[in-house]
Amino acid sequence: MSKLSEAFKNKTLIGFLTAGDPDIESSERYVLEMVRAGVDIVEIEIPFSDPIMEGEIIQASTLRALNEGTTVEKVFNLINSIRQKSDVPIVLLTYLNPAFNYIYEKFFEKCQKAGVQGVIIPDLPYEEKTEVELVAIKYDVDIICLVANAPKERVQKIAKSAKGFIYIVPPMGSKEENIEDLVCSIKEVSDIPCAVGFGVSTLEQAKKYSNAADGIVIGSGIVRIIAQYGKNADLKIYEYVKSIKEAVKS
Repeated sequence: MSKLSEAFKNKTLIGFLTAGDPDIESSERYVLEMVRAGVDIVEIEIPFSDPIMEGEIIQASTLRALNEGTTVEKVFNLINSIRQKSDVPIVLLTYLNPAFNYIYEKFFEKCQKAGVQGVIIPDLPYEEKTEVELVAIKYDVDIICLVANAPKERVQKIAKSAKGFIYIVPPMGSKEENIEDLVCSIKEVSDIPCAVGFGVSTLEQAKKYSNAADGIVIGSGIVRIIAQYGKNADLKIYEYVKSIKEAVKS
């Protein structure tokens, strides 16, 4: 079991934000507020000009971060600074282009030095992940696989080779039992933790999906607060994350 898998506890809560939105200094404070509120893992997105998998709210946050001048190097500096204050497990979300242009070897070496346990690459097809994963393994970084609405055979094929945890993207209008069926298919072939993300933002959704999986990811709710309050979102983020944590535990 990887270090990231070991970070999963009873109903793990993963909090997400885009680095540099509204600026790097605020991002650091907001991560620490999420940790204070009870998140078990933090997911930080490296802003990219073409975030094809993101919804409108997070797309807007990446644009704000890019306009602020956020770079891959600044994101690593952010994580290094967080590491001086917290040992919370950190996962990066990046599209393939930034990691490729940074050079995979250098990128994953930086991840290891900064204490990044996993990397999510939404536009990296399962069939093409080997050349990236071989480098990531050298630096003890998990490439996190995403699973959506796919045939059981494909879901289980992905699950057998997955590391860290599996990120479940629920289809639009998914019911709790749909996610339970997907998790059961995964658990038939692997004991890897499963977390549900994308579109989980309300207390009702948090309760529903945490019942079906090992954890949930909250992102758009946090990013929406940042969009509204900018550099003054500290308390609002803390209160929101704390309410989600209590909902998941209940």
